Amino acid sequence: MKVLKVVAIGGTLVALSFGGAWAQDVRRDVQDIREDRQDIRKDAKDLNQDRRDLRQDYRELSRDRRAGDKDAVARDLKDIRQDRQDIRKDAKDLNQDRRDLRQDRRDLAKDRDIKRDPRDLRKGKGDKATGLDRADQAAGEHGAQGREMAREKQDRKRDIGQDRRDLRQDRRELYQDARPATRTR
Repeated sequence: MKVLKVVAIGGTLVALSFGGAWAQDVRRDVQDIREDRQDIRKDAKDLNQDRRDLRQDYRELSRDRRAGDKDAVARDLKDIRQDRQDIRKDAKDLNQDRRDLRQDRRDLAKDRDIKRDPRDLRKGKGDKATGLDRADQAAGEHGAQGREMAREKQDRKRDIGQDRRDLRQDRRELYQDARPATRTR
């Protein structure tokens, strides 16, 4: 009897620890997404500032050329090269942060899907089976291959539809995040 209690309590603790680990993964993914969005905003600000600096350096270069100051022109050209390098670096950082954001969103979706079984989502109200699950119960072994193929097709269509929605949402958010970065004035 004592062994049975230990096994039951141990099994309960193991089940609870898996649920906690899942929640922790989701929490970590949400935090990663939040940090990636902050990085994107920061990199967009840096990129805009570098573009302003570049415009200012071009104005100074123009003034110095009109004035005929060769030393100042050389300094301005050096500043322009540095500003261009900074712009390339910030654009690269911005693109990397966007890739990280996409990956973190995929991780979050994957972690959330681990908790759910797609067959549970197909069920209607209560435990009443619907669709292919109901057909499985009614027909038994007969026609199992056809229903399995139909179930796979449903899953593929659902996955493709979800991927399309995810891509559309990512595009909207990337457009919103990049929109301030594309303004140069």
